[in-house]
Amino acid sequence: MPFDNKASEQTIRMAKVRQKISDGWRTMLGAERFFAVRGYLSTAAKQGRNRLDAITRPFDGRGVWVPIPA
Repeated sequence: MPFDNKASEQTIRMAKVRQKISDGWRTMLGAERFFAVRGYLSTAAKQGRNRLDAITRPFDGRGVWVPIPA
């Protein structure tokens, strides 16, 4: 079934494309880390944050951005 532009499907689209192209992840830990970062960036975007800013904050010494609970 083809993807449409629903928010829930947009979130998993990248994962499915990566799975098809690279034939999945080598380890379960690698997959868990990928999805943790992907979920963090998706939440940042949904809350109007700049994704690059959210991911680079800890490395700039500004601390980790913590999402606001819904």
